[in-house]
Amino acid sequence: MEPFHMCLALGPAAVYLLLLGALNLCRRPFLVSGARDAAALGLAVSGFVIVGPMELFFPSAAAMRFGAFIWVLLLALYALGLVLLLLWLRPRLIIYNISADQLRPILADLVDQLDPQARWAGDSLALPGLGVQLHVEDLSWMRNVSLVSAGGSQNHFGWRRLERALSAELVSVEVSRNPRGASLAGAGLLIVVGMIGVVARDPEAVARPLLEIGQSVFSILP
Repeated sequence: MEPFHMCLALGPAAVYLLLLGALNLCRRPFLVSGARDAAALGLAVSGFVIVGPMELFFPSAAAMRFGAFIWVLLLALYALGLVLLLLWLRPRLIIYNISADQLRPILADLVDQLDPQARWAGDSLALPGLGVQLHVEDLSWMRNVSLVSAGGSQNHFGWRRLERALSAELVSVEVSRNPRGASLAGAGLLIVVGMIGVVARDPEAVARPLLEIGQSVFSILP
């Protein structure tokens, strides 16, 4: 693989691993919605999509007509596909750097305040007042917990209210650092160091495609 393509593919993934590592090394849990988590993952693999499927199925005929602008259209198509996927996903909340045993009492106290009619059934929870039904999934080896919607009838405003309330509760919670975070951050840092080494050995191989792209973009501007 050419140095430019290698950096393009691995760069977003390295940033994603470093971000995950930093989140898991924090002393406080971090809550994120399923849509934002999936969007971050979509950005992390965007480099692989560009050097993989986009180049494999590159529309040469359209490139002859639109020039470098074809890459703008391809990236826009990928972005629209990602947005469509995010809209299709069911509601979900992910809490990083916490175990299910630590989260359950916090969540139990919170739902009593949000909805007195809340009912537990094992790892499932129903909040009729909010229009929310969820299942608690514990990813113990990563010490992450997901609150996944159960059933098709869900109130998105109720999920948003639950997200805000749970996020406020977790602000005062302190946990130990997740050792897995060091592995994730180390993997991301190793990729960055490898990319720096590739660029240092042949900087022209990376700079040349960037200059060509810049020239092509400026050539189509009025």
